[in-house]
Amino acid sequence: IEQPTFPKITEMCVKMIRRVNDEEGIKKLVNETFQKLWFTPTPHHDKEAMTRKILNITDVVAACRDTGYDWFEQLLQNLLKSEEDASYKPVKKACTQLVDNLVEHILKYEESLSDSDNKGVNSGRLVACITTLFLFSKIRPQLMVKHAMTMQPYLTTKCSTQNDFMVICNVAKILELVVPLMEHPSETFLATIEEDLMKLIIKYGMTVVQHCVSCLGAVVNKVTQNYKFVWACFNRYYGALSKLKNQHQEDPNSTILTANKPALLRSLFTVGALCRHFDFDQEDFKGNSKVNIKDKVLELLMYFTKHSDEEVQTKAIIGLGFAFIQHPSLMFEQEVKTLYNSILSDKNCSVNLKIQVLKNLQTYLQEEDTRMQQADRDWKKVAKQEDLKEMGDISSGMSSSIMQLYLKQVLEAFFHNQSSVRHFALNVIALTLNQGLIHPVQCVPYLIAMGTDPEPSMRNKADQQLVEIDKKYAGFIHMKAVAGMKMSYQVQQAINTCPKDPVRGFRHDESSSALCSHLYSMIRGNRQHRRAFLISLLNLFDDTAKTEVNMLLYIADNLACFPYQTQEEPLFIMHHIDITLSVSGSNLLQSFKESMVKDKKKDRKPSSEEETESESNSGSGSESEAEASKPRRLRKRVDSDSDSDEENDINAVMKCLPENSAPLIEFANVSQGILLLLMLKQHLKNLCGFSDSKIQKYSPSESAKVYDKAINRKTGVHFHPKQTLDFLRSDMANSKITEEVKRSIVKQYLDFKLLMEHLDPDEEEEDGEVSASTNARNKAITSLLGGGSPKNNAAETEDDESDGEDRGGGTSGVRRR
Repeated sequence: IEQPTFPKITEMCVKMIRRVNDEEGIKKLVNETFQKLWFTPTPHHDKEAMTRKILNITDVVAACRDTGYDWFEQLLQNLLKSEEDASYKPVKKACTQLVDNLVEHILKYEESLSDSDNKGVNSGRLVACITTLFLFSKIRPQLMVKHAMTMQPYLTTKCSTQNDFMVICNVAKILELVVPLMEHPSETFLATIEEDLMKLIIKYGMTVVQHCVSCLGAVVNKVTQNYKFVWACFNRYYGALSKLKNQHQEDPNSTILTANKPALLRSLFTVGALCRHFDFDQEDFKGNSKVNIKDKVLELLMYFTKHSDEEVQTKAIIGLGFAFIQHPSLMFEQEVKTLYNSILSDKNCSVNLKIQVLKNLQTYLQEEDTRMQQADRDWKKVAKQEDLKEMGDISSGMSSSIMQLYLKQVLEAFFHNQSSVRHFALNVIALTLNQGLIHPVQCVPYLIAMGTDPEPSMRNKADQQLVEIDKKYAGFIHMKAVAGMKMSYQVQQAINTCPKDPVRGFRHDESSSALCSHLYSMIRGNRQHRRAFLISLLNLFDDTAKTEVNMLLYIADNLACFPYQTQEEPLFIMHHIDITLSVSGSNLLQSFKESMVKDKKKDRKPSSEEETESESNSGSGSESEAEASKPRRLRKRVDSDSDSDEENDINAVMKCLPENSAPLIEFANVSQGILLLLMLKQHLKNLCGFSDSKIQKYSPSESAKVYDKAINRKTGVHFHPKQTLDFLRSDMANSKITEEVKRSIVKQYLDFKLLMEHLDPDEEEEDGEVSASTNARNKAITSLLGGGSPKNNAAETEDDESDGEDRGGGTSGVRRR
């Protein structure tokens, strides 16, 4: 306003205007700024200011050509709505001025062009002016009524560049909105429009055909009722299609068909487009003929969806999509259901066909939405006289049934490796949810999964849907959270370009945030939900859950990188890791001992008391501390008393190994879950800087306030479970086992045994002194997690040990190949 000639104005406007849908404060600011800048009436004599304003608006419109114009429509609607009931309407006045001057500007611009040599060159400026006029007509078509005659000649623009096509399409869109509002338009004007549109339909490509048929629909259906004209055009293309179909049936490989392919493609598209805007089963079109046109069209288009050429298939599907907008009931036909569902669910089907089917559903839902909004507006006008009971909304029932048919296949399209397929699937689901056509709970796990998509725009859209669902239906997100995590792993597997590399659960950027961090941040506010969610995730690591190792790695990654805020959150996880370790760890050692060959190993099963204790522990995760640690001490005693020295010797254990190496592989496989938990505990301990005694003293039953302090995160602490990564990369579960590998597994077993014996720090530790038991435990952990060899670690204390882990030089591990 102060410096109208500043060169960066356009860029500034673009950035501001995009915030038009932000929270209320910002929205208000944006509206006020642009009301001042653009939508305040300009004094009539100040031509220069008016021109500047027009150039500024059209520059901004041109700059947003690729990102869409929703913001402009939103802004105009907000401003016009705000003054609906006012007596003085400055915005309306400003809009009228702007539209009149834009039209004047275009005419002047044309004159200047005809004077100069480069005739017929439609520049970006003209396109921007006409696009701006279209945006005004979309919100307030009345503004353009007096200019309709001026716009009509632009339909005859000679098309050579992209800009020319843009001009034609936008003019067609303007006329479509404006002509039905004109009072007594002249016959010649209407006839000229009809002819111009028809010429364009016959001559040009898809986009032009689409907009011109749409415009023709408005002119013929609402104003001229010149049905014969349209019927002749329809018959021309329909006849051509029937003829081509017959030729194809006689000889699918005939050369005539190859020569006629462009005609075939055009006919498929145009017949569909005409069926979208005209109902040819009305008497006005077909007279007294008894033929059912829509079924004939369906049969023809369906025939070409089975064509061998993918381009023909795609056009036939586009045509079908158009026809379904006029006659949605056709989507219930068995052959249509089979076609759509097979394209969506078939792994080998071409990506283009999948995308086209999703686009068809998307366009259908968008049209339904527009129609319902229109019906809503019409209803408001007459609502006072009408009886509410009479207002039945059959159409939303129809679209709801249609979406129920295809919902599962659309959701499954989220697991496609092409982002464009996922993109359209997400659009369809978002439209379906916004219109309330299905119960949202079935979409929640899929939306959680899409929240891990590598593309930010898709993540944000999925997250936005979850937030909306959470507002309306509290508890749904929590209910499906674990299922969503598992599904997000499947999405990541599908996207993973290098199958050799294990799927990880955090973003590979500087933030290294968890892929499911948005999900966690939605759940963490409710303590009960958060704990239940974390326990469910930790239960997957239980040896009885039989979760695949890569999924455990994915979940451990997420648990390591979730956006924890208070100390309670990681402490709660560590507390439960200890419980799981004590139960699963002893089960694991037990089954390994039982598989050994010597008879005397078989006799030593845990006492029945210990067994029941373990079961009750794995069953419920919230027993008090004392009970949780009782079986460990019990076990420590049982194990230590009966273990003979020979078993601690690697060679001795090697001799006891059975011929069949399956139990060994099983041990290596199941132990990954326990190793990951150990790693996770170490990682959280290092990340948050907790001491062992703090972890030990924590009790989940204490009041929430005690651990409500914020976490001080250490920087540069990364979660890198080397052993599990090696295990997955070497595909050990399916590879042949060598002596070397056997030795390393036995070594791991012995470290494990040592760890289980010293799992509890001794209660009577003196301050500042590290007891023998802690030392032994640290040695075992360092050794298991791939630190230095145990003899160097003899005197290692807590702090050194975490360094040892960070260094991660894995000499002993599952795989020292």
